[in-house]
Amino acid sequence: MEKILEIKGLKKYYPILGGVLQRKVADVKALDGIDLDIMRGECLGLVGESGCGKTTTGKAIIRLHRPTEGNIHYHAPPNGEGRSADIGALKKSAIKKLGIRGKLQMVFQDPTTSLNPRMLIKNIVAEPLKAQNILGGRALAERVKELLETVGLTQDHYLRYPHEFSGGQRQRIAVARAIATNPEFIVLDEPTSALDVSVQAQILNLLIRLQQKLGLTYLFVTHHLLVVKYISQRLAVMYLGKIVEIAQTGDIFAHPVHPYTIALLSGIPVPDVEHKPPRIVLTGDVPSPVDPPAGCRFHTRCPFAVDRCRTEEPRLESVGAGHLAACHRKGDMGKLVRDRFVENRSGQLS
Repeated sequence: MEKILEIKGLKKYYPILGGVLQRKVADVKALDGIDLDIMRGECLGLVGESGCGKTTTGKAIIRLHRPTEGNIHYHAPPNGEGRSADIGALKKSAIKKLGIRGKLQMVFQDPTTSLNPRMLIKNIVAEPLKAQNILGGRALAERVKELLETVGLTQDHYLRYPHEFSGGQRQRIAVARAIATNPEFIVLDEPTSALDVSVQAQILNLLIRLQQKLGLTYLFVTHHLLVVKYISQRLAVMYLGKIVEIAQTGDIFAHPVHPYTIALLSGIPVPDVEHKPPRIVLTGDVPSPVDPPAGCRFHTRCPFAVDRCRTEEPRLESVGAGHLAACHRKGDMGKLVRDRFVENRSGQLS
């Protein structure tokens, strides 16, 4: 498959200021060396605990945040529209001048706060078109109505304010705004987490239809493993600013390799009490991104850690066709899990 984005060594540090003169005393290492390829036309899921850097990854990729270090190579489509460039090194003005800004969009987690409550829906959806100087006048109004119909709304919603809509309708408006500039790539930052279950399914099906109709590429950020299993073709797992495993979604669920991935998947509820699979309960807290541990960042909570894990950082290496994992013990992880964890009477593991 053809790449649309190629990310190498992506880092994003947020300075911590202290003292009377407010000098930098440390950094929050939100992202600390991400290597990731995103293929054109796919939906890549990105999962992990809160604070691991998922949303920061999405914002850095589309340059809402300027990376501290690393490269973000955007590959223009083969039809010749737009130009390829390393957008990680460009200024925002240069990104807009090259026509890349309209190609990269984002749908935020909470539609209530991502939509301006003082603006009419027609102005919210039209805002990116005006910013890119794409349309104006009657053509702009017609385009906004077309976008609303595309996401399942009608012209009756044209002159209303965000507070007059339900959560699902507000998220549809956010999606309409994101696709207004005919983007190629959209970051979906937990777009269903603030919605009811039935509405989640509607939004997911809408996103799938739009991807097929418009040829979109998604980065789907979420905590919900079953949601990402439904919509994504590949899955990347993050822990404390690092990618620890990448594979086809089916491969991750069927044959997880990294112990953190195995622990995440073991927490998925199963509606079968008699055949409930063993659950791995991780102990300890997530280390601080200000001072991450040496070696493997997961070793402080990993039940399979050895001395090498505490001193040497594992590299993201192949364990099969398109399956990458960063673990020193990835070769025998399946046997280790079977031998170590035995379900006890309380449903916990020992």
